[in-house]
Amino acid sequence: MHRRAVLAALAVAPTTGWAAEPGKPMQSWAFDFGGDKAAPGHVRVARDAVYNPAVGHGFEPSPADGPLLFSLAVPEGDYRVTLELGGKAASDTTVKAESRRLMAERIIAGPGKTATVDFVVNVRTDALTAPPPNAPGGVRVLLNPREEGSYDWDDKLTLEFCGPAPAVRRLRVEPVSVPVVYLAGDSTVTDQRFEPGASWGQMLPRFFKSDISVANHAESGETLKSFLFEHRLDKLLSRIKPGDWMLIQFGHNDQKVGWPQTYAEAATTYRDYLKAYIGEARRRGAKPVLVTSMHRRKFDAAGKIVNTHGDYPEAVRAVGRETGVPVIDLLTMSAAFYEALGPADAPKAFGDGGKDATHHNNYGAYVLAQCVVAGLRSQVPDLAAHLLDGLPPFDPGKPPSPDTFVLAPSAAHSTEAPRGN
Repeated sequence: MHRRAVLAALAVAPTTGWAAEPGKPMQSWAFDFGGDKAAPGHVRVARDAVYNPAVGHGFEPSPADGPLLFSLAVPEGDYRVTLELGGKAASDTTVKAESRRLMAERIIAGPGKTATVDFVVNVRTDALTAPPPNAPGGVRVLLNPREEGSYDWDDKLTLEFCGPAPAVRRLRVEPVSVPVVYLAGDSTVTDQRFEPGASWGQMLPRFFKSDISVANHAESGETLKSFLFEHRLDKLLSRIKPGDWMLIQFGHNDQKVGWPQTYAEAATTYRDYLKAYIGEARRRGAKPVLVTSMHRRKFDAAGKIVNTHGDYPEAVRAVGRETGVPVIDLLTMSAAFYEALGPADAPKAFGDGGKDATHHNNYGAYVLAQCVVAGLRSQVPDLAAHLLDGLPPFDPGKPPSPDTFVLAPSAAHSTEAPRGN
């Protein structure tokens, strides 16, 4: 479908809705896509309206006839997005948010029909509240050059509409207060900005109802130490509240003796840092969950996965036992996943056409997210209660075929490898 058929016109009308504090109303927005007459309460906006900070909304640059990206300036927080998808022709729409977070997958509507979907998007900036005079701390997260310009760290909510025949009719955005799942981790967890790379954290929102938000603070190359030193943990903790969750997965980079400033020994400092993260979450009334790192793709002669993480996964399990924190054993599930594919097909789950043995593509990230969902069901039932109804059980030893997997690609592409390995 030509992009002009996707969206003929857009409307936005500010209204008064949910209040962040008693007596303090917050703005909500209504959008109308196409049609000669906007729906009541919706104001049309021209399709060629480029995002303008002074206006507060508009379209981001994207390839001709490619996915459409629309941004709306909003304060930090969580926002329920309600979409009415469809149009005159049959449509097939996948929706992503911020830096390619998968929110809604293959929403199909027949000719002249519409389908409604809603989800919650977390929006954040890199700003921190300044510490008191003479107190240590920072005023911003120390972003790396790869993060500059990322939709994950700006003052906008960005939605991407992609697929073979995307069609958007109406959209509503309103601030909400819901439980939040915070993710702390490395490149295998983060919202990878560019195709064809992907991580399980950016696939996870697709599996939740619209009564919860996923805030992915993970970043490529991070360790337990660097996540702390760069004020990433400070940022996460500044937003976390009672009733939230904090999923913690580190290990790929912590084990590197050649990174002396961030190396953490499995038997000592690595465990101590994990316990510090757990304590910080609990102090704020949030519920920590530990996740073991997935395997790298290394097979032995018998077709079995070789553990390249040494004692780190067992250190995670031991800390879980000591602290009473649930552990999602992604290490064990990833071995079952890779071994089910076998040495010949397992590269189809990884980046750079399979040359990368650590980082994943959309297929690998999607299956690992299903593994995490399976772990939530068995280890974190109170969080699993927020999963979408009707999700089938998942067996990592019986993954879907990589040859039949389809996920609509995003507009942003890059051949640069993620930090870390």
